[in-house]
Amino acid sequence: MEQKPEETPGEEIETQGPGGGRRLLRLGILVLVLLTLTVYAAVTDSFNIPPEWAKARRSEAQMAIERVRAPAGRQYNGFDISNASIPTEEILRGGPPRDGIPAIDDPKFLPAADVNYLREGDTVVGFVEQGEARAYPLRILVWHEIVNDTVGGRPIAVTYCPLCGTCMIFDRRYDGKELTFGVSGLLHNSDVLMYDRQTESLWSQLKMEAVSGPQVGQKMHWLASEQMTWAAWKERYPDSDVLSKETGFGRTYDGLPYAGYEQTERTMFPVPKHRDELRNKEWVIGVIVDGLPKAYPIAELEKLGDLPLDDVVGELPIEVSYDAAGQRAEVKERTSGIAVPNVRVYWFAWQAFYPQTELYSYD
Repeated sequence: MEQKPEETPGEEIETQGPGGGRRLLRLGILVLVLLTLTVYAAVTDSFNIPPEWAKARRSEAQMAIERVRAPAGRQYNGFDISNASIPTEEILRGGPPRDGIPAIDDPKFLPAADVNYLREGDTVVGFVEQGEARAYPLRILVWHEIVNDTVGGRPIAVTYCPLCGTCMIFDRRYDGKELTFGVSGLLHNSDVLMYDRQTESLWSQLKMEAVSGPQVGQKMHWLASEQMTWAAWKERYPDSDVLSKETGFGRTYDGLPYAGYEQTERTMFPVPKHRDELRNKEWVIGVIVDGLPKAYPIAELEKLGDLPLDDVVGELPIEVSYDAAGQRAEVKERTSGIAVPNVRVYWFAWQAFYPQTELYSYD
């Protein structure tokens, strides 16, 4: 029996007879993928994307041809998503491969007084445990997205997604095991999907749970952190330690990738639009209390000036305040003063993950 040659894009594809419909569907998928990549390339050209990430992005067009026929493992950077709790068609490759954006596993620190590479207005995220305070500049995090660290005896993962603007810190202990996290190179709703190296489960930062692998369904332990300007952090924690530029990777950390991203309403990847009360890139402070999400637009909080906002989420009375000069939000339980985890996030990302969120308005 004569063997038919393997079809390649550009060849005439028979659409009649057995298998014709399937071949036509595959061609349609390929055309859709290539069109999506073309639009993506046009959008991202206006952002200051690191050269090696742009190179990975350009190679996507070539890889798209292979992806039409590729096994799932190749489509998803080698991760097994057979038990994924989210639609697999919504898991997208961000460009760089697995660990193409390298997590920092052996962080080095400097006393705050010795730091000379930060500007007063640079943003840092800080964490305090057992009297030990550490700051992680976004100027470094944007190139690595994850820092595996231990502060005050607590193993933590400092995570940052520049596409959603989200910096969140999680405990690394699950089921009695201490996990370390890496960057999978995959996204969901434009948000980073992390993976743990011990089980290769994928974890969603904003969804705050494992979405595939042996840990699927496991909730993440979100910890209260503080985000503010470097000037505000120095004043508040003068004796703290700060992540050093000596990361073991060839970066100067002087440039800021994604410059211009905040100034446009466009997103680099498709995100479902559930709510349209705010602009895509409007900043909100997101909290979740007893499973109930609520968002506080920073522009609304600024109307209060120095006055704190008394609010109730679920049945918990909380106090929300925002220091515009230091760009610092604080959320705490009203009676006990215990800090409530909160995140500064673009509205498009918060509403994508939490479409039923409450939304605070000053009016």
